[in-house]
Amino acid sequence: MKNLAHDNGLASNALAGHATALVTQGHQRHANVFSLDGKLALVTGGGSGIGLEIARCMTEAGATVVITGRREAVLREAVAALGESAEYLVNDIADLSSIEGLVAQIEATYGPLDILVNNAGINLKKPALEVTDEEFSRILHTNLHSVFALTRACASRMVARRKGVILMISSMAAYYGIDRVVAYAASKSAVEGMVKVLASEFSVHGVRVNAIAPGFIETEMSRTAMNSDPDRRDRAMRRTPMGSFGRPEDIGHAAVFLASEAARYITGASLPVDGGNSIGF
Repeated sequence: MKNLAHDNGLASNALAGHATALVTQGHQRHANVFSLDGKLALVTGGGSGIGLEIARCMTEAGATVVITGRREAVLREAVAALGESAEYLVNDIADLSSIEGLVAQIEATYGPLDILVNNAGINLKKPALEVTDEEFSRILHTNLHSVFALTRACASRMVARRKGVILMISSMAAYYGIDRVVAYAASKSAVEGMVKVLASEFSVHGVRVNAIAPGFIETEMSRTAMNSDPDRRDRAMRRTPMGSFGRPEDIGHAAVFLASEAARYITGASLPVDGGNSIGF
């Protein structure tokens, strides 16, 4: 009986040790699946607001991030805050002739791009009947044409390597009617359609394409806009079931998730990060 009890004790200890090892491996697996260690990301418009927080969250997840924008002083300050895993290049995404050179320079300097975040964009708040053809075209050029051109330049390389992630920043303006932003809404609605088409073409080659649709996010720019239009702010809040505006890092965390292996089976999707705004009434 002593030997049997001894053997049972050894077996129990072995099973306990095995269970502990499995739990530890499980924790490690789940922890690592959200990591961006060793990844290189490009975030356009990454010097401020949502773009800066996407860059920050990605560097904290282990990625090296290159941010671009038009204002060098802003980019320099952002990189100083982000730390040694961040770099910047001055670039106007609306200059289509610069895009191929931008991507080539990034890959020659820092290595193959793993992640593209199309964040840069502009808006125009104006009644539809007052929007000129030139204004409408300018919004679509920056928010749509340049996004496609940069995506094409990055995706051609990603497809050849059979790996990569492309993220678009969409908007609630693509989900429901918001007055006085007709050009912006048109551009973001088109981006939503582009995500689906590009996902259907690229995913078979190992490149995932998704969008994030921010709700009403507290940034310096949005605060200025909302403070100048209290009625708009009140309507946005009433429509948001969670009862508050989001923070830029909410978008950053979503971007990390969609760029990571945790989202390996997600493509062609648009993820609202909006406190329920898109389904509120």
